[in-house]
Amino acid sequence: MSRHYEIVFLVHPDQSEQVPAMIERYKSLVENGGGTIHRLEDWGRRQLAYPIQNLVKAHYVMLNIEVDQAVLSELVESFRFNDAVLRHLAIKRDGADTEQSLIMKSKDEKGDKPDRGERRRRDDDDGDVSAAANEADGDAVEAA
Repeated sequence: MSRHYEIVFLVHPDQSEQVPAMIERYKSLVENGGGTIHRLEDWGRRQLAYPIQNLVKAHYVMLNIEVDQAVLSELVESFRFNDAVLRHLAIKRDGADTEQSLIMKSKDEKGDKPDRGERRRRDDDDGDVSAAANEADGDAVEAA
């Protein structure tokens, strides 16, 4: 009997270039087992909530799949024996989730915002205000 699962796994940041090959391997494992992949998202490198093996970042991948228990067990087993996978979590879902996740939606919205390098610095405004104040003081001294 097939069930729906949401799986998130974290890959060591030094192995980020291996992620596409890992995704293909896990996709073929699911599809060869008679399952279907409803959603696959590569979230990229993200900050961890707490250090894992003295690492503060990891590469995140999320899958929404429909498989039977044997295929899920095989998939989880492959996560356990892959040293590049730091953590994994498989959650049973009531149905297939096919729309974009909140993380990907927020990532798309952030794409419209300027990068940190383009933002004005706070002390830029303060410097202009203090320079103008000094000029005003100088004018007042000259008038007296």
